[in-house]
Amino acid sequence: MTTPFRFDAADSAADMLPEAKVLHLRRTLAAALFFAVVSLSCLILFRDVNSYRFFSTFRSSYPLAGFPSIFPSASTDSNATSNEYPLEKILNDAAMEDRTVILTTLNEAWAAPNSVIDLFLQSFRIGDRTSRLLNHLVIIALDQKAFARCQVIHAHCFSLVSEETDFHKEAYFMTPSYLMMMWRRIDFLRSVLEMGYNFVFTDADIMWFRDPFPRFHLDADFQIACDHFTGRFDDVENRPNGGFNFVKSNNRSIEFYKFWYSSRETYPGYHDQDVLNFIKVHPFITDIGLKMRFLDTANFGGLCEPSRDFNQVCTMHANCCFGMNSKLHDLGIMLQDWKHYLSLPPSLKKLSVLSWRVPQNCSLDSLRHHGSPEKSAQD
Repeated sequence: MTTPFRFDAADSAADMLPEAKVLHLRRTLAAALFFAVVSLSCLILFRDVNSYRFFSTFRSSYPLAGFPSIFPSASTDSNATSNEYPLEKILNDAAMEDRTVILTTLNEAWAAPNSVIDLFLQSFRIGDRTSRLLNHLVIIALDQKAFARCQVIHAHCFSLVSEETDFHKEAYFMTPSYLMMMWRRIDFLRSVLEMGYNFVFTDADIMWFRDPFPRFHLDADFQIACDHFTGRFDDVENRPNGGFNFVKSNNRSIEFYKFWYSSRETYPGYHDQDVLNFIKVHPFITDIGLKMRFLDTANFGGLCEPSRDFNQVCTMHANCCFGMNSKLHDLGIMLQDWKHYLSLPPSLKKLSVLSWRVPQNCSLDSLRHHGSPEKSAQD
C-alpha cells in the first residue's frame, strides 16, 4: 500500500539530515500547510461575497414574484407601505396641463381583489374617452393594505396613513371612525388646493362612463354632484353629495374648504355632507365670492336619482345603498348595462330606449329596512 507523498518525503528527510535540520524542515512544511489552508479559506469567502453581490444585484433588478422562497422578506419591504415620493411629486406627475388631478380615496375594505376599486378602474377602461384619464388619477390610500394593493394596480398612489388615521375597516355611517374619515378627507383636499392643484374628487363607487370635463361649468369655483337635482344649477335647495366634485384652486376655494373644515366644530356630530348643506347658504360664502354650482343628475347620476339617458350620462354613483355586497352587486349591473349600450349600433343608441336595471339590491326599500344607509371610506 502506497503512503501519501508528503509523509514519504518527511520520513526520508529524517533519515538523511541531522536533528536540527529535520526540525527546521518540519516547521517549514507546517507553515506551508497553514498558508495553503488560509488561502483556500479566503478563496471560499471571496466567492461567497461575490455570490451575495450577484444575488443582491439580481434581487434589485428583477421582479421578486417568481422567487418567494429565495427572498421571503420581499413581501414585508418597508417601501411597500410607505411613500417613495412626496405628495407634490405624485400630483405633479399625474396632473393635466392646467394642474388638474383626479383624486379618490381607498381603504382595505374596498381594495380587495374583485372589489370596488377593480370595478372603478374597469369603468375608466371601457368608458367613452375615459381611459386616458387614468393617467391623471391619484389614489389616496387610507391604510397600508390599500396602499400596497394600489401599487400593484395603478401608477399614482399616495399613502395617507398614520397611527391616528388608519381606516382599514369598512366605516359605518355616522360612527366616530366614519366621521373622522370624512373630515380627514376634507382637510386633505384643502391641502391639495393650497399646493395649487385643481381636483376632481370622486368616490371609488362611482362608475366613469364618459369624460365629464365637457359637462363642467366653466365659471364655477366649486361644483358638486347631487343626490337630488331640482333642475337649477345655482339652487341651494339641491341636495349635494360630497362623493363627486370639481374644485379649482384659488383663494376663494381655499377659504371655503377652511371654513367647511372648521364648521365641524360648529355642528359637532355631523358629517361633512350635512355640514355642507348647513353652510351652503351662509353669508361667508357670498362674502368670499365663491361660485358654487350643482351638477345635473342627468349627467352625474346615482342610485338615489339615476341618469335617465345613456347618451348623456358621465358618471353613476352607488349612493343610497346599504352594505358592501349590495353595492358590489349593483355596480356590476351598471357595468353590464353600459357594455350593452356600447354594443348597440349608433341608430339604436340615439333612440335612448335603454334604462338602468338598478337599483336592485341597493333599493330604497332596503334603506328603509335598515334605518340608514351604510357608507364606507368613499361615501
